[in-house]
Amino acid sequence: MPEEKKYYDFISVAKRTTQNVYFVSQHDKNRMFELLLENTETKQTIVITKSKKNADELATYLKEKDIKAIAIHGNHRAQQINDARTSFNDKQTNILITTDMILKSMELTNIERIVSFDLPIVPQDYFSRLKLVDEVGESISFVSSDEEVTLESIELLMRCEMKELELKGFSPTPAPRKEKKKKKPRHSKKRVTKEDKSLEDD
Repeated sequence: MPEEKKYYDFISVAKRTTQNVYFVSQHDKNRMFELLLENTETKQTIVITKSKKNADELATYLKEKDIKAIAIHGNHRAQQINDARTSFNDKQTNILITTDMILKSMELTNIERIVSFDLPIVPQDYFSRLKLVDEVGESISFVSSDEEVTLESIELLMRCEMKELELKGFSPTPAPRKEKKKKKPRHSKKRVTKEDKSLEDD
């Protein structure tokens, strides 16, 4: 009997891969990821953020919690990227935080879990992530309110919905207040009235 052909279109990859979604505010994502690690078994995990800033902030947060992770992105030298790849592929590091741009060039192996800390700006880019754990791993997405439209676009492309989960022990926190920038006082010009002008003319 001939071997069944394997297809790699959006729908086929999505059907073969376990996908779960957690709805969470952007400011709570660091805490949610920490709890995810506490509540699940240790896996070779790639965390993808939409920016270098988010990658660095998550790495700093995890370091403060004594959780070992490496953040790698476009600000790092080629040697640092290569060292991070080797460390992950050899399972010396099991949490690697990066961006889509760098991920595409890293040639990583042994990936068991992809965490979309942020959904990609372009919905089709989600499937590049998904292919890394096709059949053999799981995909987890953290989705904030301003990413819900992107999630809908992704689900429309793959013609199925991700399973929504709630994380044990997680409680949302109020959004941090943004400090208002103090406005510089406007220097009002002295208005010259008709009376003032007539006095000047006298």
